[in-house]
Amino acid sequence: MIVRNPELDMSERSLFSQILIFAIPIMAMNILQLLFNAADMIVVGRFAGSEALAAVGATGSLINLIVNLFMGLSVGSTVIVAQDYGARDYSGVSSTIHTSFAISTIGGIIVMILGLSLCEPLLLRMGTPENIIHLSVLYMRIYFVGIPASMIYNFAAAMLRATGDSRRPMYFLTIAGIINVILNMIFVIKFKMSVAGVAWATVISQYASLVLILISFLQAEGSLRFEFRQLRIDFKKLKSIVRIGLPAGLQGLLFSISNVLIQSAVNSFGSVMIAASSAASNVEGFIGTTMNAYYNAAITFTGQSMGARNYDRIDDIAKVCTALVFATWIILGSGIFLLGEYLLGFYTTDPQVIALGMVRLKVILVAYFTCGTMNVFPGLTRGMGYSILPMLSTLIGACLMRIVWLVTVFKWYPTVIGLFACYPVTWALAGIGQVAIFFYARRQVRKKDPSSIDGVAVV
Repeated sequence: MIVRNPELDMSERSLFSQILIFAIPIMAMNILQLLFNAADMIVVGRFAGSEALAAVGATGSLINLIVNLFMGLSVGSTVIVAQDYGARDYSGVSSTIHTSFAISTIGGIIVMILGLSLCEPLLLRMGTPENIIHLSVLYMRIYFVGIPASMIYNFAAAMLRATGDSRRPMYFLTIAGIINVILNMIFVIKFKMSVAGVAWATVISQYASLVLILISFLQAEGSLRFEFRQLRIDFKKLKSIVRIGLPAGLQGLLFSISNVLIQSAVNSFGSVMIAASSAASNVEGFIGTTMNAYYNAAITFTGQSMGARNYDRIDDIAKVCTALVFATWIILGSGIFLLGEYLLGFYTTDPQVIALGMVRLKVILVAYFTCGTMNVFPGLTRGMGYSILPMLSTLIGACLMRIVWLVTVFKWYPTVIGLFACYPVTWALAGIGQVAIFFYARRQVRKKDPSSIDGVAVV
């Protein structure tokens, strides 16, 4: 018997209310994460200067590049747990949980080693300015010490969400975030540790979140219970996880490569532009992370509906999630557009940084709904078991087209606006492809008996 609360059976309830009940804690968790990240940048920007702010900001796309391939496997864990849970296969849930803990531990160690060894040459390759390169390298080398904890936590949180429990990950992240903020102020303000202080505060908070979520699994009942003596890789489950998660990971990796190229272009404008772009990205991220909650809802609700063979419900999930994307864009986008200068003022007092940050915000916010569409529909499609096609759509519509944009439009018009316009354009192109793929997958699942493909169809 699996624990009934706080998990939700998503295949049988009022859809709109259940999506909101599920998504709101994820929104809160994502927003809290951004607030804590913002606190990192505010503390370092206010008390260590614009160069320190730029040094931290210059590392984000590169960190994602190194991490995203393995982190994408957590999508596979989410889908398999959700489908097993929807089908009432609780032994399958337990097997997937233990397999996921094993592969996230191994993956975290591998990513840590890669990050420690590759950060300096890659930052140099990206054209990171000389006045901040040493700070960026220092930040990344400390940051990657916490990657194993972050990897395991994200896999574990994804599995809790797959059973409908989106609250406990939020609670754990809140506690870890408070620890992070307190340590930021101690390390940076009191001990003047600059970017090293921010990095160590992040590492300590990551291990705190790992301890909290691990305790919850050790104390759980039924198929959610984690036991060290059962920690092993079930290769049948691993195969299913990889079939779903690897394309998602490759998509994240390819997306990160395109963002690294964009960051390299940002770097060409100097450290002031890097600081401005980093602060603006953090502000606009409040919309993106809110929309990410709908992606998590889409993949989990669809996965459980597939397990229960309730295919008609998938159309309603798509409609609700799309409506929520547009509502979020209108409400939060308008608020950030109007209050942008005030919000950027939290990060820095440098008027040049604020002015350049507003340029990025205005260009990107005008069509941010395309980003939500591009993200939600792959969640629906992956929940149905199709993972390669969404990856290809993102590869062509976003990643490849960003490279084309950089070597054509940006080369012809090497301005800040010319650079940042590539975001809404490529989001729109990838979004159109993702919607088309969703309709294709929806037709296909009605033609197949899921038991004949072991609940997972990869196209």
